[in-house]
Amino acid sequence: MLCRVGTMGTVIVGLIIVLGLGGALTQIYPGPAIVLAAVAVWAFMTGGTAAWVVLAVSAVAVVVTSAGKYVLVGRRLQRAGVPGASLLVGGLVGMAGFFLVPVVGLPIGFTLGVYLWELVRGTDQVGARAAAWEAVKAQGLAILFELGGCLVAAAAWGGALIRG
Repeated sequence: MLCRVGTMGTVIVGLIIVLGLGGALTQIYPGPAIVLAAVAVWAFMTGGTAAWVVLAVSAVAVVVTSAGKYVLVGRRLQRAGVPGASLLVGGLVGMAGFFLVPVVGLPIGFTLGVYLWELVRGTDQVGARAAAWEAVKAQGLAILFELGGCLVAAAAWGGALIRG
């Protein structure tokens, strides 16, 4: 399915998809949006039923996993008793951490923010560690969700290329 895109265009789209997969894995930039945009450009330039089906499958995968990420991770943290204020503080400290220590500062800052806020709230060390550990597991689950949606989109695109 190289129609109007050509070999170089297909390679560029593939590289952008790989870039998006990196974003989903590292959480530094919006990987799912990048993957979906690359597939959309490819579908628009290629045209045809198969290209639009690939775009539809990719869009559904990215949207469902993005929404599912927030719903399931939020429920998991609620069940664990981690309050929303702890997550907010964790997010703010995570953003600061991102700028202070590129790449690893975001997850470290988020976890540290949740832990420290739980201590400020009056939770004991054990409870604060448990809340921080739940936050770490939630981060991992969110990454898996995003990566899964991006991989489905990438596989649909790759399958269309192989199918020809």
